[in-house]
Amino acid sequence: MTAAEKTAAQKTPADFWFDPLCPWAWMTSRWMLEVEKVRPVEVRWHVMSLAVLNEDKLDTMDERMRTIMRTEAWGPVRVCIAAAAKHGEDVLGPLYTALGTRFHNQGLPRDRETIVAALEEVGLPAELADVAHSDAFDGELRASHAEGISKVGQDVGTPVIAVPGADGGQIAFFGPVVTPAPKGEAAARLWDGTLLVASTPGFYEIKRTRTQGPIFD
Repeated sequence: MTAAEKTAAQKTPADFWFDPLCPWAWMTSRWMLEVEKVRPVEVRWHVMSLAVLNEDKLDTMDERMRTIMRTEAWGPVRVCIAAAAKHGEDVLGPLYTALGTRFHNQGLPRDRETIVAALEEVGLPAELADVAHSDAFDGELRASHAEGISKVGQDVGTPVIAVPGADGGQIAFFGPVVTPAPKGEAAARLWDGTLLVASTPGFYEIKRTRTQGPIFD
């Protein structure tokens, strides 16, 4: 085993389920990239879907959110899951970054042109964008979503993070919801604290009212 392989083997895998549509998941994902720099953690990216999560709740949503779920939410996750199926899961991290930067930091529309640009940036074929309006990979999408959401329950959204626990089981949680994404030692402290509370038996929730929206930097 090479030195690089030994280093990789010593890292804690952090499985991260995302929907590229969600700005708050995007903030958390940028924090996780910081965590990788300051803790022996390796993020493994997976797809979940707000469209799947909310498909039986559309009648309870306002018209704006209902329209987003019906017209914008399916395409990006379908493209991501198809990319992983055809080109391997290692493409998910770079593709998520390419999509998220365009959707959130740049405020570009969630349309075919934006998706094609993201695909091309990471060296993936533009025709993957065709999957946005196809159910060809919906089975894989639903399976990936179910794997993530089953770890935390139906009352939350994206992201879901899961890491190995000290007892050999798995610690899984939604969030954290934070803005802006902490960097450096602040990212490390949040990671350590999140794991501490999430690994406490019977612990479920800490929450306060959000007073500002996502800060993309």
